[in-house]
Amino acid sequence: MLILLISFFVLLFLRVPVAIGLGLSTIFVLFMSDFNMNMMPQRMFTALDSFPMMAIPGFVLAGIIMARGGISKYLIEALRSWVGHLPGGLAVVTILACAIFAAISGSSPATAAAIGSIMIPALIAGGYSKRYALGLVAAGGTLGILIPPSVPLIIYGITSEESIGSLFMAGVIPGLGLTAVLVISAVVYARKNGFKGDQKASWGERGRKSLKAIWGAFLPILILGSIYSGAVTPTESAVIAVIYGLLVSAFIYREMKLKDLRHIIVESVNVTAMIFLIIGAASLFGLYLTNAQVPQAVGAWIAASELNVWIFMLIVNLLFFVLGMFLEAVSIILITLPILLPILDHFGINLYHFAIIMVINMELGMITPPVGLNLFVVSGIAKEKLGVAVRGVIPFIILMILWLVVIILFPQLSLWLPSLSNSSIVSP
Repeated sequence: MLILLISFFVLLFLRVPVAIGLGLSTIFVLFMSDFNMNMMPQRMFTALDSFPMMAIPGFVLAGIIMARGGISKYLIEALRSWVGHLPGGLAVVTILACAIFAAISGSSPATAAAIGSIMIPALIAGGYSKRYALGLVAAGGTLGILIPPSVPLIIYGITSEESIGSLFMAGVIPGLGLTAVLVISAVVYARKNGFKGDQKASWGERGRKSLKAIWGAFLPILILGSIYSGAVTPTESAVIAVIYGLLVSAFIYREMKLKDLRHIIVESVNVTAMIFLIIGAASLFGLYLTNAQVPQAVGAWIAASELNVWIFMLIVNLLFFVLGMFLEAVSIILITLPILLPILDHFGINLYHFAIIMVINMELGMITPPVGLNLFVVSGIAKEKLGVAVRGVIPFIILMILWLVVIILFPQLSLWLPSLSNSSIVSP
């Protein structure tokens, strides 16, 4: 195990992509142990040959269509007409737009990019500092993996063999709660610094912009409502989201042309290929863990050491925080969850509750240097140095850690909705 970790981090230090580094280091260790190498391609194919896995490219494609097809733009205009005139209105619009887009895309960087490209220039023009604007959008973008649908929750569900629909339900209240925390912080910041809002929109303007945006606003209801009602599986809802997004963007908003499809598909394939390559490499890592009986050994060590559940939670959250500085969310879930599952069973920790704890940690990883993806997204949009985004996001990291503590202490925030609706959710 030590050789594998050393070789993996050496490859990361040499800037080898995470998926390739994980795969090469695992192959190297298995080769040294005289393992049957013919099993590796079969294991990688089996890891990807899964019906629920089809939801990932579906939601990735749907999110890109929303961003390119005008849906995010009209949502922002409608929100701005309603709350943009309030002190801190622009910042509140940014958070609310991130929350709505999160309920469409399932991706944190996609949410930050779609909303940031519009709201970062608007925030700066409204008098906010670049540092605050970048930090706000980076933090708001993290809602993309907590508010369902969520790509990390899909990966968690496949790995732990839990209902993806129920995991989505578990993320609703924590996601809305974090949205409320960010909104309150934006209002407090605006009042403290004397920021004024836009000119108040008339009721007629609000009505027109809301009517224009209603097609996009209906999409989260369509996606989540169809899943929670039991009408479709999460995978099928991803396909519905793609078709709906195409129809709205091309025929209602008319902002997506036939020539745009090529760029949309290429971007979607690039993101999906990156995720699937990580999954394939992580399956080899899982093969090594199984062969070396690492989960059993770790579980036995935990049982023998007589750690209590709170010490374990502290250790595992610190581990996630450190890993989040260097690895992408999907990688962390696939590397750590197979090891942690028997330990969670030992302590009697609910897997839905732990999923939300894990995803909030992954959110923090999206905004912690040196490899926080959202930091690169927002600094690229603003054409600003990464350090500016890092300084801007520090207050939001503190807020999210405090919200993580609340989620850990009050499991019912994650478990209440799944307990009400388990019977109606269709399995993936």
